[in-house]
Amino acid sequence: MGASEIGRVMGINESSVRSLLNDKSESRMMKAQHTADFLKEELKEKRMIDVGPGVERELNIPRNKLDTALFILQKEGYHVYKGGIPQATNPGQQSNQSVLCAPDVEHKEIYNFDQIKTITDYKSLDNGQSFDKRPAVGAPVSLDSKRLMIRYKEDGGIDKDGTIELRRGVKDLALTDPADATGTKGEKTYAQVRILVDGTHYLKGMAVYNDGKDMPEGVDVIFNTNKGKDKPMTEVLKKIKEDPDNPFGSLIKGQNHYVDKDGKQKQGLINYRAVEGDWDDWKNAVPSQFLAKQSIHMAEKQLNLAKESKAQEYADIMALTNPTVKKYLLNKFASECDSSAVHLQAAALPGQRYQVLTAIPTMKETEVYAPNFQDGTKLALVRYPHGGIFEIPVLTVNNRQKQARSILGTKPQDAIGINSKVAEQLSGADFDGDTVMCIPTDDKQGKVRISRSKPLEGLKGFDPKDSYQYDTVKTDAKGESHYYRNGREFPVMKNTQTEMGIISNLITDMTIGNAKPDELARAVRHSMVVIDAEKHKLDYKQSYVDNNIDGLKKEYQSGGGASTILSKAKGQYSIPKTQGTPRVNMKGKEYYDPSKPEGALIYKKADDLYYPIRKKDANTGNIILRTADGGKVSYNPNDAAQREKYEPVRNVTLKNGKKVFGETITNKDGSIVYKTKTRMERTTKMAATNDPYTLVSKAQHPMELLYARHAASMKSMANEARKSMMTAGSIKYNKEAAKAYAPEVASLNAKLNVALLNATKERQAQRLTQAELNRKKAEGLIDKSDVKKTSQKTIEKYRKELGTSTRSERNISITAKEWEAIQAGAISENTLHKILSNADIDVLRDLATPKSQKTLSNTKIARIKALSNSNYTTAQIAEMMGVSTSTITKYLKGA
Repeated sequence: MGASEIGRVMGINESSVRSLLNDKSESRMMKAQHTADFLKEELKEKRMIDVGPGVERELNIPRNKLDTALFILQKEGYHVYKGGIPQATNPGQQSNQSVLCAPDVEHKEIYNFDQIKTITDYKSLDNGQSFDKRPAVGAPVSLDSKRLMIRYKEDGGIDKDGTIELRRGVKDLALTDPADATGTKGEKTYAQVRILVDGTHYLKGMAVYNDGKDMPEGVDVIFNTNKGKDKPMTEVLKKIKEDPDNPFGSLIKGQNHYVDKDGKQKQGLINYRAVEGDWDDWKNAVPSQFLAKQSIHMAEKQLNLAKESKAQEYADIMALTNPTVKKYLLNKFASECDSSAVHLQAAALPGQRYQVLTAIPTMKETEVYAPNFQDGTKLALVRYPHGGIFEIPVLTVNNRQKQARSILGTKPQDAIGINSKVAEQLSGADFDGDTVMCIPTDDKQGKVRISRSKPLEGLKGFDPKDSYQYDTVKTDAKGESHYYRNGREFPVMKNTQTEMGIISNLITDMTIGNAKPDELARAVRHSMVVIDAEKHKLDYKQSYVDNNIDGLKKEYQSGGGASTILSKAKGQYSIPKTQGTPRVNMKGKEYYDPSKPEGALIYKKADDLYYPIRKKDANTGNIILRTADGGKVSYNPNDAAQREKYEPVRNVTLKNGKKVFGETITNKDGSIVYKTKTRMERTTKMAATNDPYTLVSKAQHPMELLYARHAASMKSMANEARKSMMTAGSIKYNKEAAKAYAPEVASLNAKLNVALLNATKERQAQRLTQAELNRKKAEGLIDKSDVKKTSQKTIEKYRKELGTSTRSERNISITAKEWEAIQAGAISENTLHKILSNADIDVLRDLATPKSQKTLSNTKIARIKALSNSNYTTAQIAEMMGVSTSTITKYLKGA
C-alpha cells in the first residue's frame, strides 16, 4: 500500500506514516524493543522494578526510549503502577514512584516497599567502586570487658563524666578517619563514639587518647562515670537496644579500620557518632533562646545585621542579568526568608563558634583551653537548651595548659577543654559530646558585652542524677527493665525533645515576664532533669511535681502553653491538608486572594480533604458509617449489592474541564449524605500566619515586639522576592546557539547526568526505610515517640549503603565557556533549571553577576562599616562578604 492508503487504514496522517517507515524510526523502535526485552528478563526474577525518573540514566538511553519500551510491555499485559513513598524525614510528604510489574502483580503490592528492585542492585560500596567511597557500616565488633576499667565517682570519674580514654597505639581502638577503609591515613584527636562491650552493653561518650601511664596492664579502655562503686558494670554501661539494625539507638556515621599483623584489613571497635571537625560545620547564628535573654540593644543590633544581610542578598539577585537564574535564586531566597521568620535566628556575634567539650581536670575554674581563640581572650560559653544568663561562665583562654595540650594537642579543629565545675554551671553538662557556643567578650573596646549573672542559689549543689536517678532496676520475664525510686516504679522518658521544648518555652516566657530568681531556679532544675531523664533514667514526673511546674505555667503561660512570640513561633499548628505546588498570590490572577498579602503562597486544598467517619465492627466485619443527620449505616463489604448501595462516593464537579472535589460524600445515588471529617497537616504557628504580631502576648514585652518586627520584615522580603520572580521572564531557547556551543551543551548534559543518577538510589533508600519502619512497628520495636528519630537513622543508613551522593558531591561546576552557552540560550529552560538545582550557589551567583556589579555597591559598603562598628575583624567581614581582606581594608579607609 501507499503512504496515503496506509494512513487511512491506520487512522493516522500521511507524514506520520512516512516517519514510521523511515529507517531511523525503525532503528529507534528496535532499541525500544531491546529495552523492553531486557526489562522483561529482569522481571522474571524481580517481579517489580523502579522505572521512575533517573532510571533511563542508569540504562544510558533517552527517557522517550524507556517510555516506549514501557508502552510495549503494557500492551503485552505488564503493568506500570504509580504511587507514593512516605518521606522518612518529612512527615506528610511523599516521593512519587513508577513501578514496572509482572502481569500477575496487583497495584497494592507496590506498597511492599522492600520487594521493589532497581535496574542495578546497588551493593554497599563494593571495593571502592560505588558512588560513595567510604566503607559500609558493618555490625559492631565487641570489646571484651576484661580490657575495660570503670573509673567511678569516688576515684575521680565524676571529673570526666562521659569521657572514654583509649590506650594510644592499640590498632583496634585507633581513632582513624571513618572514611578511610585501611586505617592508614592518619588519626583524629577526639571523637564521639559508641563501643560494644561483651555483645550486650555499650559505652557512649567522648573518646580521647591516654598515654597509658595510669592504665593497669591489660586494660585498653577507661570509662569515666559519675556513678558510685555500688553500681555494677552492667548498670554503668548502657544495654544495647532490641533493634538489631540499630543496637546503639543512634546514627553511626562510620567505623574505624586497621591492617593487622598479617596484612589483612579489619574493622575495629570504634563506632563513630561524630569526629573531629564535625562540630565546626554547625550553623553560625544566634538562637532567640539566648539573644532574647540579653539586652534589647544587643538583640536589636544582631537582628538588624541579619536583616541587612538578607536585603543585600536580595539586591545582588535583582542585579543578575540571566532571568532563569534570577527566578531560581529568588525562589530559594524567599524560602529562606520564610524559614528565618519561623526560627528567629540573628546574625552571629563576632568570633562566635560552636565547640565540643572535653574534660581537663587540672584546668582552673576560671580558665578554658581553646586553641581556636587567642591566649588571654575572655570567652563566654553558652549551652543549649539555654536557661538563662546565670548559666554563662566567662573564662580566660589559656592555651599553655600542659594536660590539655597532651589530650587535645595544639590544633583541635572544634574542641575546648574545661573542668567539671565549669560544666556544672553549664546546666550540668557532661563530657560525652555536649557542645557550647563560644563568644569572645569583654574586649578592650567593650563592644561585645554578654549579660551574665552568678549561678542561682537554687541551683547550687543540685545534681539531677543524685536527686532523681533510680535506686533499683528489675528485669521482667520478657527481659525488659523497670526502674524504681524509693520503692516506687516510675515511667522512663521516651520523648526528650518534646518535653525539653515545653520546659524551654516556659523558661523563655518566664524570663521575658521577669520571673523571680527562685521561680527560675525551679524551672531550670526541672529542665536539667528532663534533658538527662531518658539518658540516665531519671524520675522526671516527680521533678515536675516537686518544682510545681503547673504553678509556673499558670503564672507565666496564661493559655496553658507557650505565650510569647518567641515560644509560639515554632509551636505546632494544624491546617487543612494541602497538595501540589503552591501558587504565588498576584493581583490579576484568577486565584488572587485579597485577604493575603501579594506574593504570599496560595495552597490548593487536598482532593481527599474530607473523609467519611467509619469503623469496622470487630464481631460482624460490617462497615459502620455515620450520616450527616446523626444516623448510622451498616453494610457488609463482601456483599456486592450492599456495597453498591452504601459505599461512600466523593462529590465531584467539573470546572473549566477540571475535576473539583467537594465537601460532600454520599452513597452512589446521593440519597444518603455521610458525616465527614477534615484531614489535617502540621505546620508552625509562625508559618501559618501572615501577621507575626498576632503571636505577641497581651503584655507586649519590648523584646517580643522586636522579634515580631524582624519576623514581619522576613515575611515581607519573601513576598517581594516571589513577586519579582513572577515577572522575571526567561531566556528563549536558541537552536543556532545550541549548535555553536555544542561541546559546552554536551559537557553540561554529561555533568547533569551524573548529578541526576542519584534519584533512583534516593527512591530506593526511601522505600527500604519505609519497609524497615513498617516491620519494626509491627514487631513492636518502636512506638510513636521513636518514629521520627528512627526514621532519620534508618534513611541515613540506607543512603550510605546505596551510595547516594550528598549535595556537595553532585554539585555541577559550570565553566566560563559553559556560562556563555547558557547566556546565549543554548540550554532549554527546563534543562537549565535542573542544572541550577545541582550547581554550587556561590559559583552561580558569581557567574551571573555582571562585571559592572563586581565593585561593591553602596549597600555592601554600608554593611562593611556596620560590621566593623560591631567589632567584627577584617578577616571575619571578608569571609561574610565573599571578598579579600585587602578589599575590606580599602573600603574601610574610604579608598
